[in-house]
Amino acid sequence: MTICDLTQFYSPFSGGVRRYVAEKAAHLEAAGERHVLIIPGEKTERRTEGLRTVYTIESPLVSRTARYRALINLNLIEEALEREQPDLIESGDPYQVAWKALASGRALGIPTVGFYHSHFPDAVLRSVAKYFGSISVMMAEEIGRRYVTALYNRFERTLVPSQGLSMLLHSWGLENVETLELGVDTRVFYPDAERGRSARTRLGWPSDRQVLLYVGRLSPEKNVRKLFETFSRLHEGDCGRFHLAVIGDGPLRGALQRLQEETGAVSWQRYCNGAADLADIYRAADLFVHPGVKETFGLVTLESQACGTPVVGIRGSYMDAINFSGLHNWSAGNDPEALADAIRTVATGDLKASGLRAASSVSSRYDWEDVFARLFAVYREVIASYNP
Repeated sequence: MTICDLTQFYSPFSGGVRRYVAEKAAHLEAAGERHVLIIPGEKTERRTEGLRTVYTIESPLVSRTARYRALINLNLIEEALEREQPDLIESGDPYQVAWKALASGRALGIPTVGFYHSHFPDAVLRSVAKYFGSISVMMAEEIGRRYVTALYNRFERTLVPSQGLSMLLHSWGLENVETLELGVDTRVFYPDAERGRSARTRLGWPSDRQVLLYVGRLSPEKNVRKLFETFSRLHEGDCGRFHLAVIGDGPLRGALQRLQEETGAVSWQRYCNGAADLADIYRAADLFVHPGVKETFGLVTLESQACGTPVVGIRGSYMDAINFSGLHNWSAGNDPEALADAIRTVATGDLKASGLRAASSVSSRYDWEDVFARLFAVYREVIASYNP
């Protein structure tokens, strides 16, 4: 079986899509199967190592901070697919690349599935709501629904990372939904207090403060402005109690640097080199804070809990379903004061005990081995039943 992942949601530095694809490639290789990856890059080239083949297609930058690129040379996608002849194509974004994946799959007789990594109509609605009235929001919502169903109903399956989002898309008219929650590598992400202490010293984080950690893109859709405002309030009201550590980059880097200058209590790292280093970063923190309200899954919250570091966030997103640190303590409102209160409440509890309970729940339910066993079963079913 040869599986091809095709996406432009791919940064060389970090991101949930990148980790999902890397884990999948490793599991396919362990099973003796081939993996082909087609992504945008700085230059066009083909690289093969063992059972893995990576195509990068020269593409312009759309984010100089996170290094995301727009894949616009679609002809090279079909050339790569024609050369590799995969048994199945998985498309990982909802724009022009998805339509090309469908067209090329149909032309070459290859079944194509889509992974709904991002609930992108939300981003459109936020922009419309900011600049136009309620009628425009209703129109944009209807256009978003029609686009999603028109595109994703063409795939053999649409993989969705949460049950709640699957139900929403089904109510919109999506007929081929397959819920596939993501996972963690429990051989890498697990509690280890000694490694956490060593990492904290190495990172230069203070030992006399509670370290709040955020890992992810510094972009408006991640709601990180709320996080920065929240920490500013915490610093004013509880000066000397908290320290904020941020791993990630994006268009709001300037806002983070201003917060760093104003408080003197912020550490920033642009990206993390690998999974083992990231696991140590989770272990080194006291509490993970995720302000997102539009996440389709929230892989970083699962990873943090797997390492024994509890999580606090804002109730009402799809991350609710993967919170094993105590949802009742999360913020009920999407505002800085409510989130600050939630952080204060959680931080006064027994974080170590809460983290260990969460780690036990994650390791028993969200191991990548189980996730990919189910995913590969879906792949085999799609390949066997495909009728070009």
